[in-house]
Amino acid sequence: MLRGLGADACEVRVPGDLDGLEGLVIPGGESTTMTLGIAREGLADPLRELARAGIPVLGSCAGLIMLDREHLGLMDMRAERNAFGRQLQSFEADIDVRGIDMDPTTHTASSRPLRAVFIRAPWIAEHGPGVEVLAVLDGHPVAARQENMLAVAFHAELTDDDRVHRLFLSTV
Repeated sequence: MLRGLGADACEVRVPGDLDGLEGLVIPGGESTTMTLGIAREGLADPLRELARAGIPVLGSCAGLIMLDREHLGLMDMRAERNAFGRQLQSFEADIDVRGIDMDPTTHTASSRPLRAVFIRAPWIAEHGPGVEVLAVLDGHPVAARQENMLAVAFHAELTDDDRVHRLFLSTV
């Protein structure tokens, strides 16, 4: 998705891979496995330093979980894992995400919903006052922003709609 929008993208597996990055995506996956890999490679503190230095970060699904208080501690929120159910309860839904549809000419927002793919998805169970909720589904926050960090509970990369990634790249 990012390459399709003209961005240079690379994988981060060890701390040295963070050098020179202008933005970071923490993708979906399995948060326990990601936590173990981050610990094994000594990535936790370098990831925290990168985000605290103001580098834009997008956390998607498990990436949202990794940004919460109980994991990397970068966003003032607590994620609830598998909040919508297990694999069999995965689904798609149209949601309104504040900030993704700004018209660059008129600087007004459209109201076109985003088709979101939720796979064993988390939601934001609680958040502090510095967290701006951008989207809600069934009364639960599923997208939020805090400073240079954007977190979504869904897989925006699994549709043809690139607006979440455009929003992220606009901060890079």
